[in-house]
Amino acid sequence: MLSFGLVEALLGRRSRRFFRGAEIPDGVFAYRSRHEPMPLSELEKLLVVTACAGNTGWHNMIYRAQRYAPYLSNYAAAAGGRIFPSAAGFHTSMTFFTDDTGVYVVNNRDAPASADRKKDSSLELDDVVQAMRSHITKLQDGRLKLPSEVPFVEAHNTWVSNKPGTLLVIPVADLAQHMLLGLCYMLQNGLVLYDDINKRQIPGIDRFKALADPDSTWPITFVEQLSLAEVSVEMSTSCYAGTLMLQAMGLGGWLYDGIDPISVLGASGVAGVDGLGFRYDTDDRWPYPNPTGLDGVMEAHCPPHYADMRAAVDAVCDRKFGKGGPYHPATPGPWKDSAGVRQAAQVHDEAFRECVALQAQYVYDTFGKFPGTVPSVFICTYLQAHHLDLEFYDKFYQPGAYLHTHANHNRQWHPDLSQNQ
Repeated sequence: MLSFGLVEALLGRRSRRFFRGAEIPDGVFAYRSRHEPMPLSELEKLLVVTACAGNTGWHNMIYRAQRYAPYLSNYAAAAGGRIFPSAAGFHTSMTFFTDDTGVYVVNNRDAPASADRKKDSSLELDDVVQAMRSHITKLQDGRLKLPSEVPFVEAHNTWVSNKPGTLLVIPVADLAQHMLLGLCYMLQNGLVLYDDINKRQIPGIDRFKALADPDSTWPITFVEQLSLAEVSVEMSTSCYAGTLMLQAMGLGGWLYDGIDPISVLGASGVAGVDGLGFRYDTDDRWPYPNPTGLDGVMEAHCPPHYADMRAAVDAVCDRKFGKGGPYHPATPGPWKDSAGVRQAAQVHDEAFRECVALQAQYVYDTFGKFPGTVPSVFICTYLQAHHLDLEFYDKFYQPGAYLHTHANHNRQWHPDLSQNQ
């Protein structure tokens, strides 16, 4: 695995769906595996989850913004870096996963660096994996309660998705927090919201002319759609990193979005389809239920988890400037003068917080939730990993359907398992 090349991973990337224990009951690919489902080992599971969500050291920060130089740019919300990128270093997503043993969450969103890099800039994989292990919490016994049937799963995935023996990785974004961080970004660059749906300026925004020209605006719908796109990229690149790891490990699986996100979060309203168990609200103004959080695990930065949007803004500022945050001088870092770098950022003062909270509260009061036109918590993509049934590919495909890592997987990772079992 460690010697597997990046180019080989890129060129060898393919969705490989047929796993040990699977069955396609009809059609041109009708086939029933003669093997029992084969769950991933603990090491295999940890490596896949690490590839999706691992901490890779300290975030390097964004150095300069012309409008408020020479202050250090203050957009980022996390001091640690992860395998996947996030817009302006916001990093609002958390990673959940499920297999036959239970449902788990990785809470390393605000974790410090998993290990120090060596002088040659290398980072030990074992250190990253062990750090990942320390941030995993079990939430439920047994596999995620989500039937592999329509309408919870797309019709073409019902035979394969979230089945016994498989690992399903589920990145979840706090879109409410991402939106708040976006409002901070905007205001730092002299921009405020405009309500393009109701065709009006945010009431009271004139009070903050010292921070931004009230006529320098971005529409609410644009900012919320941009935020939605940004968290989608964050979660998708997380899953894509995991996909590349599958090639190196010789596991099957694929990145997809063919599971209903509302049902995964637990807001389907159907008895027994508990998903992750997030609380949610409904409103006649909204086309869908709006999940907002899982108490004590992942709570979106909006009511009811915060008393009002000002409290949510303060929480965002505490994350950025408080203990362990990217702009706290006591937070370690990769620089020769880490304290000097971290305290070089401009801190959001009282007027700044008031202006951001005014806009956020307006959105909440006007639309009944925050953000107003997109979900507070959002899911886009998933990664499934499983052991391939190579006999299926040998039957239907010409040579080359799988890589040498797949051909040799059992011999290298499970030497006690007979290839004929």
